[in-house]
Amino acid sequence: MSGTSADGIDAVLVEISGCSTNTHVRQMAFVTLPFTDAVRSRILQVAAGNFGGSEELCLMNFLLGKLSADACLAVCAQAGVDPRNVAFVGSHGQTVFHAPVEQDYLGYKVRGTLQIGEASMIVEALGCPVVSDFRVRDMAAGGLGAPLVPYTEYLLYQDPQRNVALQNIGGIGNITLLPRGAGLNGVLAFDTGPGNMVIDALAARMTNGKARYDDGGKMAAAAQVNPALLAWMMQDEYLKRTPPKTTGREMYGDAYVEQLLKKANELDVPLGDVLATATRFTAECISAGVRDYCPVKPDRMIVGGGGSMNPTLLAHIADCLPGCEVMTNEQLGLDSNAKEAVAFAVLANEAMYGQPNNAPGATGAAHPVVMGKISQ
Repeated sequence: MSGTSADGIDAVLVEISGCSTNTHVRQMAFVTLPFTDAVRSRILQVAAGNFGGSEELCLMNFLLGKLSADACLAVCAQAGVDPRNVAFVGSHGQTVFHAPVEQDYLGYKVRGTLQIGEASMIVEALGCPVVSDFRVRDMAAGGLGAPLVPYTEYLLYQDPQRNVALQNIGGIGNITLLPRGAGLNGVLAFDTGPGNMVIDALAARMTNGKARYDDGGKMAAAAQVNPALLAWMMQDEYLKRTPPKTTGREMYGDAYVEQLLKKANELDVPLGDVLATATRFTAECISAGVRDYCPVKPDRMIVGGGGSMNPTLLAHIADCLPGCEVMTNEQLGLDSNAKEAVAFAVLANEAMYGQPNNAPGATGAAHPVVMGKISQ
């Protein structure tokens, strides 16, 4: 898969047995195939929603399919596994537009989502079935098509002794709450707001494009959080929406960053402090989601995704959630970077068994559905 940050394609090789609550997973290898600067730049242009046309989407779809196949072959090589022994592939692809709220379109009310990365290219390279295009089936059933990872988190992380929260911080932040003793219907999940997306954009500005992200949170740690700018950011309309809710680059992309920089200029806030404030804002969004929308407070929050590699951000999250144990997947012997790729392997496994694999309580779907189209 590739996330909203569009850094590259993550591929994980797992041994998986059983299905549903009898699922067992062992990670064997993980790789990230970085996008070239040219490919990443074009993906972000397309994902902005107002660039390109059918030719652009067609060519990008097949290019991302080829790169996805390359990533599958690379992770097999790392594990020393013959690709012909792979049973199936789960491929999320790259989201290029997500419109979960109805829009007026040609006299109709329409919602939609679009992930690309042609699955047939992977089928051809590995010779096995590929499960792809997961989100559309949930949306057809009235859901938001996101978040999808909560179903797998319920299977793999539930704890009878604790209320557990899983906070993924990719380009966007998303939280899953697993109340102790609750079944799948008790799982709550929603996007908390921006994760790394705004931070990454500001880091690129500060380094004239030399850095894609704030490595280790060092730039934020060297600057100051500006209270006035943070207060302005906390008036964000998305934070006031009740779950189920989801967001993406259409809300926190370039236009948002330009608005933020304009406000910072009005307040005379230097760029380094803007980045520090945006880092705190990500943590405050997580805290607001817990405070305002979680029926029980988590005893433990397990942070994954690229944001878990940012100690400055983790310290802000811990400060915003007193009384909650904040930790990373690595402290549990797991791999934060591979977590979402593992999730789509599990979702694909459920689809191959014909098992419903969405969490209606998280997405707002009217009923459970089997997500994923099988190419073979």
